[in-house]
Amino acid sequence: MAVRTVKTVRSGVWRNWAGNVTARPARSVAPSSTQELVELVRRAAAEGLRVKAVGSGHSFTTAAATDGLLIRPDRMTGVRGLDREAGTVTVAAGTPLRQLNETLSAHGLSLVNMGDIMDQTVAGATATGTHGTGRDSASIAAQIKGLELVTADGSVLNCSAAEHPEIFAAARIGLGALGVVSAITFGVEPEFLLTAREEPMPFDRVMADFEQLVAENEHFEFYWFPHTGNCNTKRNNRSTGPAAPVGRVSGWVDDELLSNGIFQVACSVGRAVPATIPGIAKISSRALSARTYTDIPYKVFTSPRRVRFLEMEYAVPREAAVTVLRELKATVERSGLRVSFPVEVRTAPADDIPLSTASGRETVYVAVHLYRGTPHRAYFTAAEQIMIAHGGRPHWGKLHSRDAAYLAGVYPRFGEFTALRDRLDPDRLFANDYLRRVLGD
Repeated sequence: MAVRTVKTVRSGVWRNWAGNVTARPARSVAPSSTQELVELVRRAAAEGLRVKAVGSGHSFTTAAATDGLLIRPDRMTGVRGLDREAGTVTVAAGTPLRQLNETLSAHGLSLVNMGDIMDQTVAGATATGTHGTGRDSASIAAQIKGLELVTADGSVLNCSAAEHPEIFAAARIGLGALGVVSAITFGVEPEFLLTAREEPMPFDRVMADFEQLVAENEHFEFYWFPHTGNCNTKRNNRSTGPAAPVGRVSGWVDDELLSNGIFQVACSVGRAVPATIPGIAKISSRALSARTYTDIPYKVFTSPRRVRFLEMEYAVPREAAVTVLRELKATVERSGLRVSFPVEVRTAPADDIPLSTASGRETVYVAVHLYRGTPHRAYFTAAEQIMIAHGGRPHWGKLHSRDAAYLAGVYPRFGEFTALRDRLDPDRLFANDYLRRVLGD
């Protein structure tokens, strides 16, 4: 049987990237094919073991934690097929986004939009709703054209808008609750150029011009530095060229030395002596100067993130964004909180995925971070109270305290998803504590 070739680890501890989540599975396995995965799922069900698949561990929640069978992505990687005429690429679920982007670029192709890092696996990123920023183009999951799903009874379902459409609709952001995704087909297009304009801008001006900045740019985002009135904005728009990449030396200074190396030191100092944080924030917010460059998409959308942190992100209705940000700024200023990380703000159009944070509404994402090892509860709780007062939806892979009762009220199609879960996994083979909290049981 093919299952004999599966790489198996009988014991051990799994940890996520941030180090705030650990799991002690009964068994960890790394299948290399869909058939091996099927056999593993069937065997786990027969043994009474719960099953969870992990990606690269970039979620901050316990979405992938289990004490049962842990499926690792290491050997289910690579491109299965590329169809230029159809404009699609099919990849195994464990393929890192970096590998996908580099492979597509080698063939003169690209995703239309992506998040700001490339370390996640394609299945992990889509299962939790990973997104970038875009006026017209949505999350990575919204770019899915088809997926292969191994369900609780060991069936293999090929899902698309034409085949099992109700499963396809939900499984694009499935939280691992409907089965194990073994392959994904994405829509792609000919590779294009993006011109990025990064520019410091006062907080009050960003708030005053927010709607204009979103409307006039294909991809707009900004970072606000708490304890200051300063932001760093980024506008990405398609370009006819020519390419003008960031210089090797200047890029290293901005993206490695300042944004990672010196920022790591600043965060460490702030964690040890919180009183220094406001002063450090004022210096940090002025460290990066304006720059413009033009390059292929993944080199513009993404950047290295080596400083480890904890994060909470909420999706709020676009019309509430400015109010939410002003309330967050006022809360930090009057609370005595010391916040060493900038607040990240991005946008997304409405989409049609039941559990997408942008499902059915124009969305603005507000993400708060703190350096790993820094007490985060007071800040995150204060920010969360602002978000939920405006109908916010928490990112599925980032810290939050919401449960199924709350989430059913902010997701109009929540019941549609849970009914499908009841049908595909009635015995909750793919359940864990996190899913019990956010989906009910």
